[in-house]
Amino acid sequence: MKSFALLLLVLSCGMGGLGQKLKPKKRSSGEEINFRTKTKDVCTMSMSGDEEMKLRIECRSQGMSYWCEFAGKPSVCRAFRNNPKIYWNQIAAELRKLPHACESTQVLKTTMCQKAPAEALMKQIAAGVEPEDLANQDKSVQKTSTSMRGAGRSSVNKIGKPPILPLIKPAQHGQGSENEMEAMKLAQEHCWEPLHGVCSYIIGIFRG
Repeated sequence: MKSFALLLLVLSCGMGGLGQKLKPKKRSSGEEINFRTKTKDVCTMSMSGDEEMKLRIECRSQGMSYWCEFAGKPSVCRAFRNNPKIYWNQIAAELRKLPHACESTQVLKTTMCQKAPAEALMKQIAAGVEPEDLANQDKSVQKTSTSMRGAGRSSVNKIGKPPILPLIKPAQHGQGSENEMEAMKLAQEHCWEPLHGVCSYIIGIFRG
């Protein structure tokens, strides 16, 4: 009886230890990992979620910033449940080898979960690029618009100048009122309306 009781005690202790060993560790949701890519882009990856997790990567490069997001269920991988921190560190290590953290990375893989089901893989779901110097771009657009408005005013000024009167040869005497009518007609064709009388007078002098 003593031997049987001792055997039961050993078995119960063993099962208890096994159950404790298989208990999932605390998730790494909310943590951040900083890293640099092969081309020295400064990046941060952050994790969120529980059963289905989301990974967001944000990087700053020369004159621009870019980002991408991944989603998956790494919790179906037993190795991930045992130590999620190592899992994310392996992903960061793979991203460090790339010149661009979001290009050519449609699926993130790790050695510790390479035999896990496909749903365990973190797959890219979104990505984007944002120029950092938007203020200078706005100034450039405003400068171009101002230049175009200046060119438009210049064109108006050129068009608004009164036309140069053509040289009219003096006409022969004796035409009387016909010369005056002809002078007024020419004034209407070649002079501003407020100056029709003056132009007609000048033209009349030339025509005699």
